[in-house]
Amino acid sequence: MRPRSLAAAAAVGILALALGSPAAPVHADDGFALPGLPALPALPTIPGLPIPPLPTDLLVPRFTGAPVTAQPLEAPPVPQNPWLAPNGRSSMHNDAYSSDAYTVAGPTGRALTMRTASYGIRECATMGFDSHDRIVGLCGGLEGFTMMVIDPVTLRAISQLQVSARDFSKAANPFTDLCGGTYFFLDAEDHAFATTTDSSIAEVVVGVDGRLTKGRRWPLASYLGADDCLVATGVDWSGRVWWFSQDGTVGTLDRATGVVRKLELPEGEGIFNSVSTDETGGVYFVSTHQAYRLDAAADGTPEITWAIPYDRGTTVKPGMLSQGSGTSPTLIGERWIGIADNAEPQSHVIVYDRRRGVPAGEREHCSVPVLQSGASTTENSLVAAGNSLIIENNYGYAGITSTLLGRSTTPGVSRVMIDDDGCHVAWTNSTVAPTSVPKASLGNGLVYVYSKPPRKDLLDAWYVTAIDIRTGETAWSRLTGTGIQWNNHYAAIYLGPDGALYVATIVGLIRLADG
Repeated sequence: MRPRSLAAAAAVGILALALGSPAAPVHADDGFALPGLPALPALPTIPGLPIPPLPTDLLVPRFTGAPVTAQPLEAPPVPQNPWLAPNGRSSMHNDAYSSDAYTVAGPTGRALTMRTASYGIRECATMGFDSHDRIVGLCGGLEGFTMMVIDPVTLRAISQLQVSARDFSKAANPFTDLCGGTYFFLDAEDHAFATTTDSSIAEVVVGVDGRLTKGRRWPLASYLGADDCLVATGVDWSGRVWWFSQDGTVGTLDRATGVVRKLELPEGEGIFNSVSTDETGGVYFVSTHQAYRLDAAADGTPEITWAIPYDRGTTVKPGMLSQGSGTSPTLIGERWIGIADNAEPQSHVIVYDRRRGVPAGEREHCSVPVLQSGASTTENSLVAAGNSLIIENNYGYAGITSTLLGRSTTPGVSRVMIDDDGCHVAWTNSTVAPTSVPKASLGNGLVYVYSKPPRKDLLDAWYVTAIDIRTGETAWSRLTGTGIQWNNHYAAIYLGPDGALYVATIVGLIRLADG
């Protein structure tokens, strides 16, 4: 069989296998009922078998580079939000600052071991770690969004609970749909708070035994337009829950009283990413037009403290889910907030002074062009690495077919240093990382991306790649596998409390650790 037909047949076969019959029982509760619809049926049990490898794994390099010696990187501390799980455990972006950086040392490349598990066509893009070090993931599949508790070593699914079903009446593409189920946060009591497809905030409780149970539920559809949906949720330092809709409604929820307050952004502004908070009461997000800081009034009503427009470009670039910034705001120290814009021909990393009282003309600290002119954009957050920000190029990723048959996206990973009088690009690495949310290990000085180099032999090889934060040199790359089943499709990289690295794919989860 020719390579092209082999790859195509493998793609179909792997997805069919991923949908195969379950083999191992887990706790499975019935789902929530949606208004006007019958209760969702009980979920099937989950196989937990390894992600299927292909014979073509033997035709590509398994490991390149060399192990490194850990060189810890100093960084401004990230305060602990008292309403979140400990930093590094609470959400997709690690902490209230959305730093995407861990104090723990991740894999150094020494005698790497890899374990995988398949959960069907279901991707656990957003994960946290509970007080027993178990993975708590919000996993999206064709059927909807399911909360799962997963053993961090074996990757065996301990329990699962369907939080919401997809609403196919709106003809949403399940591979690009952000409505309900993309983000959640985990608190210190092992309670998860997730948005749902019926525009509610659902509380899910993780028991001592790992079993999931339904908690409280706050319907918010009456505060939104008929075609709007919830995208993200967060919590400020007072314990107030904030929620954000795709059409630009921002609200607060008092969980004790159920009181809801809201604010409408200017018409035409949408929200497609997550949020950050700090100890001064600020809540930060990026719309399709502006970067914002909000604070809550005494009664909880969101108020705009500052808003500053950025260059949103003229089109949705390939690799983006909206026309505008693809970044959740990243906070550094007591002063800075970083985002990326959607400018043409070249995207910029922009750093603002986030504090109250800064004159409007002085709020922008720097705006630096990054990555490749004519082919630069990112749909993932910037990584706070010391007094710098790391950006990954996602230009050219228009869906999972974009990386089939040896194809890939535009290369580029850059580090931008924040100086006293501006910013500058320290280095640009030529790694091709189609859609991963990169993560930094302050414990060893590496930043991790999920890479896919283009290949003329039409094979699709995916790697975990480690880059030296100081020098920008690639330290090592470890193959995860070949084929469509290894595509991470916008899922984040995570480091567990023990330093193991995790990345979700469209059919399961990978664990990589030093031997």
